[in-house]
Amino acid sequence: MEFKISKELIQELELLIQSKNDQQLEVILNDMHHADIAEILDELDFNEATYIFKVLDSEKTAEILLELEDDLRENILSRLSAKEIAEELDELETNDAADIIAELSQDLKAEVISELQDVEHAKDIVDLLRYDEDTAGGIMHKELVKVNENWNVLTCVKEMRIQAENISRVHSIYVVDDEDRLKGRLSLKDLLTTSSRTPINDVYIRKLNSVKVDTEDVEVARIMQKYDLEAIPVVDELGRLVGRITIDDIVDVIKDEADEDYQLAAGISQDVEADDSIFEHTKARLPWLVLALLGGFISVKVLGLFEGAMLEHGNLFFFTPLVAAMAGNVGVQSSAIIVQGLANNTLSGSLFNRLVKEVSLSLLNGVILATILFLGSHFLLNVEIIIGVIVTVALMSVIIIASLIGTFVPLLLDKFGIDPALATGPFITTSNDICGILIYFSIAKMILGF
Repeated sequence: MEFKISKELIQELELLIQSKNDQQLEVILNDMHHADIAEILDELDFNEATYIFKVLDSEKTAEILLELEDDLRENILSRLSAKEIAEELDELETNDAADIIAELSQDLKAEVISELQDVEHAKDIVDLLRYDEDTAGGIMHKELVKVNENWNVLTCVKEMRIQAENISRVHSIYVVDDEDRLKGRLSLKDLLTTSSRTPINDVYIRKLNSVKVDTEDVEVARIMQKYDLEAIPVVDELGRLVGRITIDDIVDVIKDEADEDYQLAAGISQDVEADDSIFEHTKARLPWLVLALLGGFISVKVLGLFEGAMLEHGNLFFFTPLVAAMAGNVGVQSSAIIVQGLANNTLSGSLFNRLVKEVSLSLLNGVILATILFLGSHFLLNVEIIIGVIVTVALMSVIIIASLIGTFVPLLLDKFGIDPALATGPFITTSNDICGILIYFSIAKMILGF
């Protein structure tokens, strides 16, 4: 059953904090999942959250740290000494500890690392800090189980027991040579069903997916999704095994990428959250709003080119919002499909075939929508037939052009290394609005001759 925070629970905790009843606080919280406690701390003020954090033992609070909102975690860490922070990090796996250390100031970072009790753990954390956070090296764990290809099954089992003591979950058993180069993986089933004297070299699986330390995290996610992997080994430039990436790390990558694409599609140029300051939100939103405003100026300028039509054929202007809106909607639909295909690496065939398919689809949709528009404008709005013809021809033309723009722009952005998700935002909407208006009145001018 999913945990739910109640008002009564928050009030009870606040009273226990006021009365400094640490024992009862531990009784209530110790049996809770660390993610649920983090959710509770987010509901309390900073002082109360910090108090509870110091009451609980490091084994519990270390996991809680990972689940807290960034602002609350930063505030709590600022109230802990370097030694206290190090005690929390000693309980975490290397990549989680490295993520938290990366948020600290340079001076505090060095001080915390010096306070870590486990020297090997500290060395592994420092090693991870060398890698870009958006690469395989930046999200990998150093904790893993590995065996030498020259050992036999009995030796492997003994060594695995020693290594597994410091690992929360064993996804795979990796096989390396004397130089620590990755050779393959060992099946737990084969290990259990094979004679203890059998050399590992005779039973391990040589076919194995792996990634390099500088592989982008989104590419790692694509590989793991494609081959349905729970974990994947990471090797350095010499092919030596240096870490592993697990599915929970990749879920975070996929979520972050989806959030970023969603914000770009909504016209937000950088990662922001609901609780961020007004200044941060303004900085993220304003550039695209300015772009939309400039697009509006251009639309007005385009309409001004056809000022004569306003005097002679005023009915034309009633359909301007409809044509512009349809252009924007069609463009966003087309670009969304392409962006999704690029993100999932599912686009196949040549660009020409893709454009032909999009034109065929837009023709079909255009005919259906134009027919509905023509009948509606004539029978419901009593619009002249000639105006109805102009609007329907323009609508079909706009749909075709908008779909081509929506298809071509994200492909072009991707080719130049720009996030194609930009093509689903205000950029594509504004450009299609302008094109739609220009096409509409150009067709009207050709037919009516104003």
